[in-house]
Amino acid sequence: MPSALMRSAAPGPGSLPPTPVRRRVDPAAVEARFIDKGGDDQVMPWLQAAGEARLEHCPPVVPFPLRKGRGLGPGWWWSATQASLVPHGFGAMRTQVMMLDRDPQVVAVACRPVELLWRGRGGRIVSHAPHLMARLSCGAGLLMDCAGRSGAGRRLAAKGVQVEGAATAAGWHYRMVAPPPAAVEANVRWLAGYRHPRCALGLLARVAQCFAAPKPLAEGVRALGDPIAVWPAVFHALWTGVLSVPLDTPLHERVVAVAAGRGVAR
Repeated sequence: MPSALMRSAAPGPGSLPPTPVRRRVDPAAVEARFIDKGGDDQVMPWLQAAGEARLEHCPPVVPFPLRKGRGLGPGWWWSATQASLVPHGFGAMRTQVMMLDRDPQVVAVACRPVELLWRGRGGRIVSHAPHLMARLSCGAGLLMDCAGRSGAGRRLAAKGVQVEGAATAAGWHYRMVAPPPAAVEANVRWLAGYRHPRCALGLLARVAQCFAAPKPLAEGVRALGDPIAVWPAVFHALWTGVLSVPLDTPLHERVVAVAAGRGVAR
């Protein structure tokens, strides 16, 4: 059934055309569309959905296209944060899922679980499904869009302004994110290979104790025992933030690491 917003978009007989929108829309007039656990399409006021719906558990509301020759295609990311697979639509989206998966403030991640709809110029319906949604440990939500290294296109930037206003009104956050620096992305991608809890091998407490004072990674690994057995636990500690190293330069065995004081459990 069409929502109230969709029904009111077209002027009826004798009615005046809507006034063109030249500023942020009223967040109370924004609607949200998502797919519930039963697979049914739901449409409700955005402010209601932001407060009541567990959007991080919803499947993508907009299909991910497969575009041959353009490096765009859907895939899956196993999230250590929620111990489940997260579908993504393209490489930049996967990278941001990876970065969120390592963020200690994030408790759940989803790609395109909600589409926002509002009336633009001439009363036409404008819609946008932000690329990612994360649930934060404080309970608030985060909506994100992935921009290229040269920034967001004009259309995405214009929609982002409206989404930011709607998110703020709901007590959520919105970010337009560029790809991380190449060294940071490469380092986090390497550490992500050790994100599964099985890599900890029950050694995180010992790892944190060993690196209570800063020391090169290789030196600490040798002190902990057999390097083949210890390195996976050290990399897992770096992924979880139990250990801290600079990530803006390539990782190597002489990089100085220190226990971050975050504890051994996320």
